[in-house]
Amino acid sequence: MNNWLDEIHWNADGLVPAIAQDYKSGRILMMAWMNRESLQLTVDEGRAIYWSRSRGKLWRKGEESGHVQRLHELRLDCDADVIVLQVEQLGGIACHTGRESCFYRVYANGAWQTVDAVLKDPHAIYEHKGHHHE
Repeated sequence: MNNWLDEIHWNADGLVPAIAQDYKSGRILMMAWMNRESLQLTVDEGRAIYWSRSRGKLWRKGEESGHVQRLHELRLDCDADVIVLQVEQLGGIACHTGRESCFYRVYANGAWQTVDAVLKDPHAIYEHKGHHHE
């Protein structure tokens, strides 16, 4: 029996890039990495669970911020090396800076311009937390 996870072309570190997209608006919210275990758990739990390279552990999106990503659909690209998650972003904030999307800077006139407002102060999101990122 062919395991659906075996069809993914994992990189040398056993990871695959995963793009989270708002299932209603189509906006790209963030990109993170998944390993085999995190992708299986994402499907099992119906919510985005990533692999934190910096912390070397599973990262259940929203475990600290409350900004859970509820999974609506999972897609694999033609080369089987990129995942797209169609999600419902609870709280409307995906970025640890308190913005809707991690992609809030636009290139203009030779510089990166911030174009999205902070919806919630990160300090209010991560009260009593030891680190800046989920």
